[in-house]
Amino acid sequence: MGKALYRKYRSRSLEEIVGQEHIVDTLRSALKSDRVSHAYLLTGPRGTGKTSIARILAHEINGLEYTDEPHLDIIEIDAASNRRIDEIRDLRERVATAPASAKYKVYIIDEVHMLTKEAFNALLKTLEEPPAHVVFILATTEAHKLPETIISRTQRYSFQPVALDKVVAHLQSIAKQEKIAISDDALQLIAEHGEGSFRDSISLLDQASTSANQVGLAEIEQLLGRPPAESIASLETAVSKQDAAEILSLLTGLYAQGFEAAMIAVQLSKLLRSRVIDKSASPATLALLRQLLAVPGAHNPRHMLELCLLEASFVPAESALQPRIQPAAETKPASAKKQNEVKTASVENDIPGEKAASNSLKPQPTETAVEQPEPISEKPDTSADSASPTRDFSAEELWQEVLQDIKQKYNTLYGIARMAKPRLEADTMSLEMKFAFHLKRLSEARNHKILSDALSKRRGQETAIKLHLKEKDELRVEDDANPTESSPLSTISNIFGGAELI
Repeated sequence: MGKALYRKYRSRSLEEIVGQEHIVDTLRSALKSDRVSHAYLLTGPRGTGKTSIARILAHEINGLEYTDEPHLDIIEIDAASNRRIDEIRDLRERVATAPASAKYKVYIIDEVHMLTKEAFNALLKTLEEPPAHVVFILATTEAHKLPETIISRTQRYSFQPVALDKVVAHLQSIAKQEKIAISDDALQLIAEHGEGSFRDSISLLDQASTSANQVGLAEIEQLLGRPPAESIASLETAVSKQDAAEILSLLTGLYAQGFEAAMIAVQLSKLLRSRVIDKSASPATLALLRQLLAVPGAHNPRHMLELCLLEASFVPAESALQPRIQPAAETKPASAKKQNEVKTASVENDIPGEKAASNSLKPQPTETAVEQPEPISEKPDTSADSASPTRDFSAEELWQEVLQDIKQKYNTLYGIARMAKPRLEADTMSLEMKFAFHLKRLSEARNHKILSDALSKRRGQETAIKLHLKEKDELRVEDDANPTESSPLSTISNIFGGAELI
């Protein structure tokens, strides 16, 4: 049986260690001056050389030639399977025994953080007063789990993830020696996936060498279950264009090819992160990034990913780039004529019988409301009998203020409600919806109440809401039963098995 590449190319001397020069230089200097500590602590990510250096150091301090064969005076202990106090008590009894042939008896305890509290206390007794012929080398990937009393009695060496270019160069050297035909971009992807771990990267190279005679980027992507970059870019474009049907189509295609939702979320996160770095992202990008983090650990990653992307597609790109609340000091000053009209409206609102008519045309301005552009007209009509265009403008202005009121707390509801076309008539506001899917969501009792309360509060009087579809002339009120779903958005409900988005 052949030996795994990561074992075949394990470093056998300090000179062969790659990427940990700061540790190698310190140890080499200590060995040269014969300054040997009684306990060393090697900490850092997996696959960065901790066990290799522990074995090399054990041979170096004893003046032994490095070999893979076990030595009587170099004892390796896996703390994960020897974590109880009984094993450590047995170790304490054995350390008193002198080395069989070497100068020092060296105990290498791997994953030392796995020891129990009682076992740590027993080990501490030995570290406080160790025999002169004993050296401990402790290794762990989770140094924060070690008691400070243990750390303080050791010389600590912190390993770092190996730089990407050094991993790639090392992989190229191995591939050349093993005669593995592999492209540079494939090696680059292997190194990126290894995240600074030599062992992980070399193991993946070993696996890839058996999958094809000529290994390219596509083979590594398939091996990792990583979706093609073109598909991820298309998914990002569909979200930015608010194309829910395209989002679902792309996800369905990726699932059919065997790609997992967790990996899709990871790759999309990387792409969005690059947008943040090059400053081409909108504030909405950060919100989506935060949601994508929850996908891999979700109970149903597919549903979670679909929900995240569909919800993001409802957030308008143009509004995401604007401040949510515009301070009064930054509001564009209105013309003198406009200010006089606002003052006149305030006086009229104090006169009984005229308050409703005035408010239906000109809602009360607030300090936090973003001023809407003034309509172009040579003779603006401000009377109670104003024509339909003036009334439509007032309804739109009022509706925008209502949307701003609900945006902070009900972001998903805002994303749907913003698509409505409002029309105000007396004490009723009619909302025209393009899709039956949106009509159904706004018709739900909870969402309807939120909108009605916000509208009545902003207008200063009770105002009802009625809903209707754009393609039909008759109004569809909020309690209409079973509105007909429209394609393609009608498929969204089926995806979640009838679950609610809001």
